[in-house]
Amino acid sequence: MLLTREQLQDRLFALHRASLELVRDVSLESLLERIATTACEQAGARYAALGVLDDNGDLKQFISVGMTDSQIKKISHPPVGHGLIGELMDTEIPLRIPVISEHPHSVGFPAHHPKMNSFLGVPIRAGDIQLGQIYLTDKVDSFEFSADDEMIIQMLATYAATALQNARLYEQMRERDLALTRRNVDMGLLNGIASTLTSSLELDEILNKTLGLVMNYMKVEAGEIFLLEEDKTTLRMVLHRGQAAEAFWTANVFQVGEGYPGIVARNRKPMIGTHLASDTNFLREKVVQAGFQQIACIPLLSGENLMGVMSVATRATDPFDERNIQLLTAVGTWAGLAIENARLHANARRLAVLEERDRIGMDLHDGIIQSIYGVGLALEGAKLSLSDDPKSAKEQIRHSINGLNQAIRDIRAYILDLRPRQLGNEGLLMGIKRLIAEYRAHTFSEVNFTGPDSDMKDLPHTQSLALFHICQEALANAAKHAKAKNVQIVVWTTNDRALLEIKDDGKGFDLDKMQASIGHGLANMQTRAHAVGGDIDISSVKGEGTTILVWVPRTVGHHSARTDSSL
Repeated sequence: MLLTREQLQDRLFALHRASLELVRDVSLESLLERIATTACEQAGARYAALGVLDDNGDLKQFISVGMTDSQIKKISHPPVGHGLIGELMDTEIPLRIPVISEHPHSVGFPAHHPKMNSFLGVPIRAGDIQLGQIYLTDKVDSFEFSADDEMIIQMLATYAATALQNARLYEQMRERDLALTRRNVDMGLLNGIASTLTSSLELDEILNKTLGLVMNYMKVEAGEIFLLEEDKTTLRMVLHRGQAAEAFWTANVFQVGEGYPGIVARNRKPMIGTHLASDTNFLREKVVQAGFQQIACIPLLSGENLMGVMSVATRATDPFDERNIQLLTAVGTWAGLAIENARLHANARRLAVLEERDRIGMDLHDGIIQSIYGVGLALEGAKLSLSDDPKSAKEQIRHSINGLNQAIRDIRAYILDLRPRQLGNEGLLMGIKRLIAEYRAHTFSEVNFTGPDSDMKDLPHTQSLALFHICQEALANAAKHAKAKNVQIVVWTTNDRALLEIKDDGKGFDLDKMQASIGHGLANMQTRAHAVGGDIDISSVKGEGTTILVWVPRTVGHHSARTDSSL
């Protein structure tokens, strides 16, 4: 039945008003239903449907109007794109059929589908791209749809194409906005972790701040960190934050391969538990009793080395997001590296303390102890000459008192800054001459000294101090162990080295039996020479004496080859 001019005009006005509403609607789900409803009203159809295609041209969504929810549920399956629907998906022109069952491409309806007769299908196109189709069945007041119905629905399809494109653009913008928001949140977490890991080398602070940031990001009620112990088989909880602490601490030690922490440590991969009450791998009944439903465990790795395991637990039932787990895995790598750095820093500090103890012991041995030993020798000499030469004995006692006062000043200097001050600012040559004078006064032995033409004031203080202490130790050994009668000391320089030789005629010793350990005078000499980039050669023959030859570079940081022929 053809429409009158007035009826057609009314329908066009109604279509225009409906199309304005379509263009305003940016929600894809409600838009599809609105298009189908509008088509049903405009064409006077009992049933209407809207099919939407994906980027590959396959049927992605199918919205129907006219059937009840109970009718839809009884139908065995939704349309799959065969029959007339499939034909309409492959055409650019409308399809209008009086009787569906008489069309050669009709494949019938699934079980419990309402019987339908007349059919009008119009593709929804945007340029050369088909976005979907409008399907109408069972014209209410006629046996079939008219040409006017076809024209009206084609116009609706044009509006629908614009509306669908707008809705898709809006959805894409929302997805991009959501992705950007998530990315900002992720960056906030990573920035917080990076700030934490770079601002401190204290292990406790790193663990506390990292776990707090992760828990806040994941919005969970509890978190914990296990660290792998030195035996490489035991994981021990070192930190818990959040709720139900007593429940988590009831099981705070796991072996590698045992429970969630142990399995993660063994496999070096994240592990997610979504139903803890029925999970046989979760071995913490108290945590389940506290109401926790899910847990996420990630390894803390530094390269190939496992540092520990971090876990976050929640009472919520919504599953953990895969994106969050991937981010946590990255955080686990960062945290593992920071934990290893913190441990290395702690070890370095402990080593520095040990080295400082060794240095103090070496300085005390080579400085103050040697001075006190010299005082002891002088007092022994005074005791022997007390009856024969009282005047000389008094002089030796006075000299010994001065030596003890100097030792007291040196001890005070150590207390103040742990640095020996025996060399002072007098220079290497004057310092060695003072050592020789003290040696002569304490031992009554002869010392011959030969020095260079220059005053060697350009020699760096570290090198001068090393040679001074080596000379002091050599003279002490000559008096204490070698019982030498004569000592020869020679100092000279080359273009890049300062050299010192001390030769005595004492008892000598067996080099093969020399024990080079910290605290031993000979080992101290070697340590001092090597510390400033130099080297030392010690030769000794029993009954013939000992010769010590040491060299140091004349500039700080200049290391000459120790195999140089000048030694």
